[in-house]
Amino acid sequence: MTPVKKNTSISRRNFVRNAGMVGAGFFIVPRHVLGRGFIAPSDKLNIAGIGVGGKGQSDLFEFAKSTKVNIVALCDVDDRQAVKSREANPKAPYYKDFREMLAKEKNNIDAVSISTPDHTHAIATLSAMQLGKHVYTQKPLTHNIYEARTLAQAEQKYKVVTQMGNQGGSGDGVRKAKEMIDAGMIGEVTEAKAWTNRPVWPQGIPTPTGKHDIPAELDWDLWQGPAKAIDYNPAYLPFNWRGWWAYGTGALGDMACHIMDPIFRILPIDYPDAAECSVATIWKEMWNDTQNLDACPPASIIHLNYPVKNEKRSIKVSWHDGGLLPERPDELLPEEEFGNWDGGVLFIGTKGKLLLDCYGANPRLLPTKLMKEKKMPEEKIKRVPEGHYLQWVNACIAGYGNATTSSPFSYAGPFTESILMGNLAIRSWMLKNPNLKGWGDKYLGRKKLLWDAKI
Repeated sequence: MTPVKKNTSISRRNFVRNAGMVGAGFFIVPRHVLGRGFIAPSDKLNIAGIGVGGKGQSDLFEFAKSTKVNIVALCDVDDRQAVKSREANPKAPYYKDFREMLAKEKNNIDAVSISTPDHTHAIATLSAMQLGKHVYTQKPLTHNIYEARTLAQAEQKYKVVTQMGNQGGSGDGVRKAKEMIDAGMIGEVTEAKAWTNRPVWPQGIPTPTGKHDIPAELDWDLWQGPAKAIDYNPAYLPFNWRGWWAYGTGALGDMACHIMDPIFRILPIDYPDAAECSVATIWKEMWNDTQNLDACPPASIIHLNYPVKNEKRSIKVSWHDGGLLPERPDELLPEEEFGNWDGGVLFIGTKGKLLLDCYGANPRLLPTKLMKEKKMPEEKIKRVPEGHYLQWVNACIAGYGNATTSSPFSYAGPFTESILMGNLAIRSWMLKNPNLKGWGDKYLGRKKLLWDAKI
């Protein structure tokens, strides 16, 4: 689609404004004097969106709440998904190919928000970073481990402000939980458990088949991006792509960046040295030689072993999805919720247990009566009252190196690698069992991988 023509009037970015103010004792520094990646205090942050439907739409809405932000360009491969974002930003040029948008709008863009399916996160993000644009990329940061490490390295190389879209990372809950654990309220943490209600989309089902007409509003070739080209099927769009390895990362990729963030943020760990998976019931009718490698499993349990930094011990972290839950703690009263409907985290220490909801919210000691009986530690960790979105906006305006974000790629990259180790274990099991016919009505898979992150 041809982009909307821009206003042809002379841009305020092309000359020093308000020259008369010099006589008053100050002047406004133009952006080009500050250099790439720095924005004059008088300017707003010009944000472009890549993937502007669904979560991309709500992300842009959050950014636009700030008076410091202009939404200056939009990109989506599906016109149907882009409707509301285009209505909200009628002056912003609209593109279907993010490469075209970045090429034509690079002088008008300061930062880019990326909310495409997982398989195109890395290529869109890196393309923006290479132009010196700050980036906000939805979780999971990338589709695979190699991409996660590449983006973490790119942050340092291109010196741009980055943030992964795991909003709980800026929440008060995870900071309070860290203060409680650092104060020794549950002793030395030996184990952590995390769980989710996902998937809430189909997983472990046959690969879609049949011929379907491609909707006129959709560029199917661009949507597939770096994935293997296949015939269009409406089963994948706009949301259910999450359950297919070619495009998504399953329940783990969707929610672990939210739910496991307190574990990775609080404990002295970085990379696991082993990952073990249990893959839930898979019906033989769903599998044959061409179908069995396409879909994420309907449910799984993943165990990750994390060496503790500078210590000769490990912490075991388990992940549960698809309706599989860890054992309910004895200290939790029958009427008390085990996390919340989205999931939760349980820290197990030598002196007690700490339970959190999804996004690291509402940390509480078990039994919960201890929250009234114990004195809570003082606040030592700086809170983020402006929230995850505005924190990134402010950091972009301040410029690389002048402000921090909660989930920069230097943090989000290793974190995402760690999470995707679980999927690597699942997929390696699937590859080792390419045809389950003849195994009976169901089969329980289990696989353990050893990992050396330094290689």
